[in-house]
Amino acid sequence: MANRRLSMKMIREVLRLHHSCGLNNKQISNAIGRSRGAVAEYLHRAQAAGLSWPLPDGVDDAQLEQRLFPRVAPKQKRPLPDFGEVHIELQKKGVTLLQLWAEYREEFSDGYGFTQFCEYYGRFEKMLGLVMRQEHKAGEKCFSDFAGKRLPIVIDQLTGAQKMAHLFVCTLGASNMTFADLFWDETTESWCNAHALAFSYFGGCPQICVPDNPKAVIVKPCRYEPDVNPSFAQMAAYYDMYVIPARVRKPKDKAKVEAAVGLATRWILAVLRNRTFFSLAEARAAVRELLDRLNDQPFKKIAGTRRSLFERIDKPALKPLPAVPYEYRHFEKALIGMDYHVEFQNHFYSVPYQLRSEPAEIWATSTTVEIFCKGARIASHPRSYVENKSSTLTEHRPKGHREIAEWTADKIKDSASKIGPATAELLDGIIQRQKHPEQGTRSCLGILRLSKRFDERRLEAACKRALVIKSFSFKSVKSILSSNLDQLPAPEKVHQLSIVHDNIRGAGAFSPQTIEENQYAHTTNFGEDESAETLRDGESPGVANGTEGSP
Repeated sequence: MANRRLSMKMIREVLRLHHSCGLNNKQISNAIGRSRGAVAEYLHRAQAAGLSWPLPDGVDDAQLEQRLFPRVAPKQKRPLPDFGEVHIELQKKGVTLLQLWAEYREEFSDGYGFTQFCEYYGRFEKMLGLVMRQEHKAGEKCFSDFAGKRLPIVIDQLTGAQKMAHLFVCTLGASNMTFADLFWDETTESWCNAHALAFSYFGGCPQICVPDNPKAVIVKPCRYEPDVNPSFAQMAAYYDMYVIPARVRKPKDKAKVEAAVGLATRWILAVLRNRTFFSLAEARAAVRELLDRLNDQPFKKIAGTRRSLFERIDKPALKPLPAVPYEYRHFEKALIGMDYHVEFQNHFYSVPYQLRSEPAEIWATSTTVEIFCKGARIASHPRSYVENKSSTLTEHRPKGHREIAEWTADKIKDSASKIGPATAELLDGIIQRQKHPEQGTRSCLGILRLSKRFDERRLEAACKRALVIKSFSFKSVKSILSSNLDQLPAPEKVHQLSIVHDNIRGAGAFSPQTIEENQYAHTTNFGEDESAETLRDGESPGVANGTEGSP
């Protein structure tokens, strides 16, 4: 009240100095120690109220204040919009605050202006916290990561051996719709298949994927142009999606999935901590049940659930899934060898021989291996899991190799029979006599090619002579043709030199019966000859028998 009476006293002084003393506003301002603006306002209010100096009798300070500062009746409270609904609508693509304010004024013509509307919405937005203040358009981004905690699964019931399963989490930016599933590892294949399952769960795919920075996804992190793993980049291209990974050690770039990982850890892993699972499929079924419960849990600060917001916001904006389900493709660089083959997981696949020694790229699925060179696909093979073997297409071989590969034993015999029976017999004998089939095949090819230098008639005659002399070789047939021996009459029988002598016994002397008879005869003849020799020397039988002096 003291300050108010003082102010009224000051206004009285302003009126006196202005009307009685004739001072201007600047002089009054210097006299009372107030600004010229304040002096001007007091004089303006007094003029509007019809007051001058001196004041009418009976006008006290309360009446003076009432006439200078009349009380205005309070305005009727204007309706406010549902800012929770405004926040949800802003997540939709193309929706702005100006548009929502225009719709609000259509419904409430006496509503707030645009500036006050934005002010009230800003106050509401601050209540939602840091995470919800990020602007995420409907169907624009998904955020993905693996949880730090794992779930043990018994893989051997007899020994109780366990294996840890990794929990993958993916969430959409606008609605917070979350997907979670278990995998044995965090390899590139698991990352790609996990995203494919997440998009299948959502029923569509977003425009941008924001993963973490593991080596399985980002080969070389960079704030501006990170090197994305080729297999992960191929998966993103398959879904017509861009990969913009979070910056290294910047968790706020993927705050959505950080919060989702925390929720999944509490709502899924913590709930399953005391349960025992004996297979990954059994654990996945339990995770899916708890995941549905998480997405149906109501929000605390805004109306609805993750699923209801997803149905309203994200689902209509997601791009449709490809018609053919995604299949993981493994990428690997290779160098084409001099044998026009590339190696992939200990198996060799052929490419056109003209591209030998060129760098190549291998894209492999579970069923197919595709080989690219200079951006073009040069070969495609069914995938083989047999190690240290090769898959070779005939059209990839050069002409010479192709001819050698096509000459099988049956084809050689068929070609030889067209030349003549002797040629067929000789070549068959060569194949039978060689330890390795390929060695015999090459000899036979050499003989057949002699028909180009010498005609088939001469080759048939040379083979006939080779059969007679029992010489089963390419060099022998070539020598016969080069020496023109094929034009001479073939001998009916091979002449063999024989030695005749009394001391040479035949094969019959070595039969078991002959050997036994000879041993018996030798023993008998030896005793008779010795006795006769002793008697011829005039010695007595006793001396001969070594019993000299015996009677």
